[in-house]
Amino acid sequence: MSRFFSSRYANAEPYKPGEQPKGQTVVLKLNTNENPFPPSPRAIAAAAEAAGRVNIYNDHMCRDLKAAASEYFGLPAENIMFGNGSDENLDFAIRAFADDGFPLIFPDITYSFYETLAGLHSLPQVVVPLAEDFSLRLEDYRGLKGMVLIANPNAPTGLARSRAEMEAFIAEDPERLVLVDEAYVDFGNESCVPLVSKYDNLIVTMTFSKSRSMAGARLGISFACKELIDDMEIIRNSGNPYNVNSMTSAMGAAILQDDEYTRKNCAEICRVRGWFSGELRALGFNVLDSRTNFVLARTDKIGGKELYEALKARGILIRHFNQERIKDYNRISIGTEEQMKLLLENIKEVLK
Repeated sequence: MSRFFSSRYANAEPYKPGEQPKGQTVVLKLNTNENPFPPSPRAIAAAAEAAGRVNIYNDHMCRDLKAAASEYFGLPAENIMFGNGSDENLDFAIRAFADDGFPLIFPDITYSFYETLAGLHSLPQVVVPLAEDFSLRLEDYRGLKGMVLIANPNAPTGLARSRAEMEAFIAEDPERLVLVDEAYVDFGNESCVPLVSKYDNLIVTMTFSKSRSMAGARLGISFACKELIDDMEIIRNSGNPYNVNSMTSAMGAAILQDDEYTRKNCAEICRVRGWFSGELRALGFNVLDSRTNFVLARTDKIGGKELYEALKARGILIRHFNQERIKDYNRISIGTEEQMKLLLENIKEVLK
């Protein structure tokens, strides 16, 4: 780094995304939890129409998009905020509410961007270990003061807590701010969005990247009471008020109005996930009970890193983490049934 780099970022550890292949032959890309299906045709058409108007600034308040989200989720527009991907919304919330006296609290095995943001903003962290079976023990957070970040379903484990369990946790301590990250909620879990009307210590974030096939378009959404949204809007408008471009905004509104398309794709991904998990178990793998569009799996027949590297040599990308507790596991995104069959064929060959 240069001699001009600010000391305020001395603790910053950049987030490490899944590999995005360049200049290499990739047969299967199952490492970044992308949706195997394209966006809704209605969304693509809406983006194309909006492209003709990019000579003028986009609506920085995303009013059409908010109207579509308000109707879809059954909440007033004042309870909704959009960002350039869910990661930006997480950043808005953390900058708005966490500080030296109000630490970030999150599990030891979860979305690593939480730790990245904590380091970037030099914020104190309280890391709470998951149970031995990787389940989230909400009772372990009892008495902790600060901003709790809970991915539900969790990544990379895929495990989830019910809405009733989350509501009890939110209600037990009104002075604790809870952010529920629901990036994968559409693949088999109950959303906490309906709870934002009841609790002023709750933020729910979602992404359009996974279930709505908009990973490259970058669109995230936050839900909270008006006062929390207003606080986060101060942060957004102080940095990049035009953060959601015209084409992405148009796509987001259109995909919300084409829910049948989204639900059909999610149902198919869940079906393939169940079938694929069964096939892996038949091969001797331990597969966690996923409520996401990926599975976390391990086997005693080969190490996690060895399997990852063997498949990569065959042009197949899955995700391996070096974290001690999960180093024997690999995270595998769910693609089409044909893609997963091809992966299984290669796994069998590697195991031989």
